[in-house]
Amino acid sequence: MPPRSEPPARLRRFSPAERWVHRATAGLTLLCVATAACLYVPQLAELVGRRHLVVTVHEWSGLLIPAPLLLGLASRAVRADLGRLNRFGPHDRRWLRAALRRDTRLASRPAGKFNAGQKLYAGWMAGAVLVMLGTGLLMWFTGLAPLVWRTSATFVHDWLALAMGVVIAGHIGMALARPESRRGMRTGTVDRAWAEVEHPLWARESDNRRDLEDGA
Repeated sequence: MPPRSEPPARLRRFSPAERWVHRATAGLTLLCVATAACLYVPQLAELVGRRHLVVTVHEWSGLLIPAPLLLGLASRAVRADLGRLNRFGPHDRRWLRAALRRDTRLASRPAGKFNAGQKLYAGWMAGAVLVMLGTGLLMWFTGLAPLVWRTSATFVHDWLALAMGVVIAGHIGMALARPESRRGMRTGTVDRAWAEVEHPLWARESDNRRDLEDGA
């Protein structure tokens, strides 16, 4: 039996395809939010001007938000992470209970590659983007539906956009407070000690996979 190799100091967390999908989606989302602010905040609208151009950029950036993920489905790593985000296990329910009780003990918040909060955020954003696309199309192509539908679509679109802005701001704030998380998305690797604390189940899974590869 070959000797067990020393565990690496850093663990590979995201592939180049995953990082590209995240950056492209984030860029399009922020562009869509920024142009929306320029359309609805009078001071920004006056400062930027060129409303027709802003509307065009807003519409196309919104339509293209799903494109990076759809292209990323060609990557096995992207598909594997989507599967992880789509599964809720007993450890996720335990993580949520601890979060609701404001229990900050690390032992109370077991997490795989993604914790329960990240899974909820991903699911909420995916649903919100679909609703925004549907309501946006009704507002853009006025012949698709009667006036009452378009009026309702405008109401939902505007208020959901505000909610998305708040949620995205919270996501950015969380990222700014966690430099190793940002480093993982930027470089693709994270410090092993950080992974064992924040995502212990995933760190253990990575070690088991490495042992199997070493023994092959």
